[in-house]
Amino acid sequence: MTRRSWGLFAAMCVIWGIPYLLIRVAVRDIEPGTLVFLRTGIGGLILLPIALTRSAPGWGFGPVLARWRPLLAFAVIEMAVPWLFLSDAERHVSSSLSGLLIAAVPLIGVLAARLSGSQERATRLQLGGLLVGLVGVAMLVGLDFGEVHSGALLEILVVVIGYATAPVIMARRLADLPSVPVVCASLLLVAVGYLPYAVLRWPRHVTGEEAGSVALLGVICTALAFVVFFALISAIGPARATVITYVNPAVAVLFGVTMLGESFTLGMAVGFPLILAGSVLGARRIEPVVAGPEAAVAETTTVTPR
Repeated sequence: MTRRSWGLFAAMCVIWGIPYLLIRVAVRDIEPGTLVFLRTGIGGLILLPIALTRSAPGWGFGPVLARWRPLLAFAVIEMAVPWLFLSDAERHVSSSLSGLLIAAVPLIGVLAARLSGSQERATRLQLGGLLVGLVGVAMLVGLDFGEVHSGALLEILVVVIGYATAPVIMARRLADLPSVPVVCASLLLVAVGYLPYAVLRWPRHVTGEEAGSVALLGVICTALAFVVFFALISAIGPARATVITYVNPAVAVLFGVTMLGESFTLGMAVGFPLILAGSVLGARRIEPVVAGPEAAVAETTTVTPR
C-alpha cells in the first residue's frame, strides 16, 4: 500500500476505535435513543451539503429515495438498531469489552455473504488471519473484566449481527448508487425516527465532557469517518479495508484503559500482537470466483460505522 493508503488506514483504525469510549461517557446522562438521534442528526446534516452539491451522475437524493425500501432496511439494520443497543449495552459493560466483542463482525459477515449467494472465495492464509485475530480478541478479554450483564452481551450480539448483515443489503440493492447520498439519507431517516423519543427524553443536565463526546461521535466518528472510509476503499479495496475491524478493538482497549481507567490484563498484552498479526494476514487479497452482477456482493465490506 502507498503512504496515503496507510495514512487512511491508520486514521480509520483510530476514528472507529474511539466511539466506544465516547459512547461510554455520553450515556452517563444521555439516554441511548437520544444519543442515537444526536449522532445521526449531526452526521447527516454535515454530509447533506456534499450529497446535494456534487455534480457527478446519480448524486442527489432522487435515485436514493426511489429505492426507499432497501434504504430503510439498511438504515434500520446498520444504524437504528445497532447504535441503540450498543449505547444501552455500554451502560453496563466497559468500552473495552464492547470494542472487543464487535471484532466478531468479520466471521458473521462471511457467513452472511455466503448465505446471500456471494461467490467470494477466501484463501487459507486469509482465513488463518481471521482465526489469529479472533484468538487475539479472546486473549484480550483476559480472565476477568468484572461483572458482565448477560442482557448487555445479548445486545452486543444484535449489534454484531446488524453490522455483518446490513452491508449485504448495500451490496445487493444500493451498490450502484453513490455512497455519500445513501449514507446521508440513512442517517437522516434514523434521526427523524428517533426525534420524538429525543424530545420526550431530552437530558436535563449534560456535562461538558458528555457534550464533547456527542460532538465527536457525530462529526468525527460518523460524518468524517464515512468520507475517509470511502477514500480508503477506493485506495485499497473493500476486502482489505475490513482489516480495520481487528485493529479497532485494540484502539478501544487502549483508550478505555488510559482514559477511563478500565482493567488491563495479561490477556490484553498477549492479544494486541495477535490481533495485529491477524490483520496483516487478513489483508491478503481475496480472489473473486466470478465477475458480473454478483461481483458486487463479493466486494461487500463488513466494516461499518461504530
